[in-house]
Amino acid sequence: MYFKEYSEAITWIHGTLRMGIKPGLKRMEYMLTKLDHPENKNKWVHIAGTNGKGSTLTFIRNVLEQSGYKVGTFTSPYIESFNERISINGIPVDNDAIITLCNRIKPLADELADTEWGHPSEFEIITVMMFLYFAEYATIDIGLVEVGLGGRLDSTNVITPLISVVTTIGMDHMEFLGNTIHDIALEKAGIFKPDIPIVSGVIQVEVQELYKVRADDLGSAIYQLGVNFIAEKDSNQRLSYAAPGLELTNIPVGLLGDHQLNNAAVALKTVELLKEKQFQITDNQMRAGLKGSRWPGRLEKMQDSPTIYLDGAHNIEGIKALVKASDIFHGEPVKLLFTALQDKEFVEMIKLLKTIENVDIFLTTFDYPRALSVNEIEKIASENDISFVLDWKMATGKWAQDKSENVIMVTGSLYFIAEVRKMLL
Repeated sequence: MYFKEYSEAITWIHGTLRMGIKPGLKRMEYMLTKLDHPENKNKWVHIAGTNGKGSTLTFIRNVLEQSGYKVGTFTSPYIESFNERISINGIPVDNDAIITLCNRIKPLADELADTEWGHPSEFEIITVMMFLYFAEYATIDIGLVEVGLGGRLDSTNVITPLISVVTTIGMDHMEFLGNTIHDIALEKAGIFKPDIPIVSGVIQVEVQELYKVRADDLGSAIYQLGVNFIAEKDSNQRLSYAAPGLELTNIPVGLLGDHQLNNAAVALKTVELLKEKQFQITDNQMRAGLKGSRWPGRLEKMQDSPTIYLDGAHNIEGIKALVKASDIFHGEPVKLLFTALQDKEFVEMIKLLKTIENVDIFLTTFDYPRALSVNEIEKIASENDISFVLDWKMATGKWAQDKSENVIMVTGSLYFIAEVRKMLL
């Protein structure tokens, strides 16, 4: 036995972060073969996309839970605790299971370190933990698997799912996925499998056309938002959904922002296809699932007076969605705390955030390997005519207690949002 304590196991997992991001599936195939292919022992839905993966997964999960199913989920990054990355019906795996899984996988990781493929990355280790847990240590009816990065070479891309889902396409992780929407869309289409239906929420016409050609080449049916199923806003946070054979109107959606209506529609289409695969789901269960959906750190309201929202808008597409959703502030003064990691287009993100009505932006940084340095935030703030705060904890705590503040919005890196959320709870 390598690990006796949870802290030892977690330290080992996080210690592999220094291995970096290692695209490719050889290490996954090696470990999964040694473990008798746990990835083949459950039913899956595979979800890729630049933004909206976690929200769409949450909608699907909640509908399935409302229908009585036991739903495994694999998500990243975590917001409250590491264990939540592997959950069943929203309940994270326990610490003992983490220890057991790490003791199963560490010898395989050590073996790989001596091969031409090298030691597995942190994400590869966690992905194998998830497949192994759902195959041997817990029973699920279906697993919802969120892609980590891209799709084609992502460590989750070892499954043949019941349905492949792509939520949105935007410019992010270009150093790995390419510098054009076309290239990024192709990488995410790498999760498409022959004869497996595809649900697409992408809005760019050129990507829709690309995906139709790709689906035809694979002999896979594709269901495109705006073409094969329609989402329309009924009123604030209420959705009308229409597809051949199903129309639902005035559905309350539990997650805030108009962009969530599209995510909810993609989830409903996915659920429709699951019904065709013998999952028993009623219209009322669909409604209840969407209404009851909650996802930490996604335009999440943390308190009133002053009103505090957290939103992990960590790339250009996320910031655009937040700006569009900012009408929920009703023009009230907004004090906005923002930070991004060094590889993000923070200047363009700041420019977009400035379009929020009555906003006052404060740039900050936090303790994370790829976070901006103090010198960088001072320089960026000066060049972009915004303010900065060095101690975000002190600033946030002070603002949260000031009843004269109207709206406090904290946004940017999901890793940062996790830290702020921990402080506020």
